Amino acid sequence: MTGKAVFVYSQEQLSYRFNENHPFNQKRLETTNDLLFTLGALKEEDIVKPRLATEDELLLVHTRDYVEAVKKASSSQSQASFASTYGLGTEDTPSFPSMHEAASWLVGGTLTAVDCIFNKGYDHALNLGGGLHHGFKGKASGFCIYNDSSIAIEYMRKKYDARVLYIDTDAHHGDGVQWAFYDDPNVCTLSLHETGRYLFPGTGSVSERGSGEGYGYSFNVPLEAFTEDESWLQCYEKAITEVAEYFRPDVIITQNGADSHFYDPLTHLCSTMKIFHEIPRLAHKIAHQYCEGRWIAVGGGGYDIWRVVPRAWSLVWLEMTNQTESVIHSPIPKSWIDRWQTSSPEKLPETWFDDYSIYPDIPRKKEIEKKNERTVQKALEPIFKQHKNVPL
Repeated sequence: MTGKAVFVYSQEQLSYRFNENHPFNQKRLETTNDLLFTLGALKEEDIVKPRLATEDELLLVHTRDYVEAVKKASSSQSQASFASTYGLGTEDTPSFPSMHEAASWLVGGTLTAVDCIFNKGYDHALNLGGGLHHGFKGKASGFCIYNDSSIAIEYMRKKYDARVLYIDTDAHHGDGVQWAFYDDPNVCTLSLHETGRYLFPGTGSVSERGSGEGYGYSFNVPLEAFTEDESWLQCYEKAITEVAEYFRPDVIITQNGADSHFYDPLTHLCSTMKIFHEIPRLAHKIAHQYCEGRWIAVGGGGYDIWRVVPRAWSLVWLEMTNQTESVIHSPIPKSWIDRWQTSSPEKLPETWFDDYSIYPDIPRKKEIEKKNERTVQKALEPIFKQHKNVPL
């Protein structure tokens, strides 16, 4: 598979920063970019700078009252009045100076990626600063102020009349994007995530299938806690293959949260780097099979910013540019490790893939695998029943 790819990035994306101790840390953009440059896999000519999203673009999804509240919270000394109504100034999503502008840069990055695909001759576009999938129309949530993916999808619908398949592999349910298009038959959302029984935001059950004309276009695969690579990938491959064939999109947008890894401090899954090798590979295949290569990828969650995120996110760019196989069989560059080891609280990995000894044996392994098998089958019932007439 071949395709022209663009990497959307600028220093302004680093300004999205809540506080020193907050788990959402944009240092991960720096470490990832530096790893790619050190590998020689990313060059200055590959990079396009994002633009600042306009207010009209934010209003494609968010309410005017909410955007005004974000602006006020960005400069106000007291955010108490914004917490209950707009979700700003909470422990998860605290306010910070110039928050409106910082969040608008991330949205502008994803919109820049869209225009690169539809206007500038690129097949693939990556904006790792995006992926803030918990933002709602009128409320911040889960570290997310403006929902760049939702805005980009609505932008593609209105400007390019595109049928959009949104694929979310973050460990947390892609709730903000799902609800934004819950009744839209031209936007299909697929989210694979850890079950909400144990993890924020508590949604994303298989019964959330859409409403009205959008019924049958929302798919959720809530995976059991402690799910390992083989079960995760079996569910992912089955879901993405069936949903893409059913929906036949004009473009795909993938949210590439890196928090399903065992090392992630906020989740309970037991994946290794193996799934982050396969996630973009299958997305790439789907993009060429159904969308003439049109593939937009964004970042998302990922809170082990030293050992996990740089490798996982680098693999997305390596796949987009057909460089994966030439890189992953070699060690992580020693110069990159030496540069960042003094900052990392953990020993940095020397290889692209993890040894399975990083976590103990899972006692309920077979039970978890069987539950996940049943879950993905149930999630895909509308496809089998309505479009294939295949008995379950």
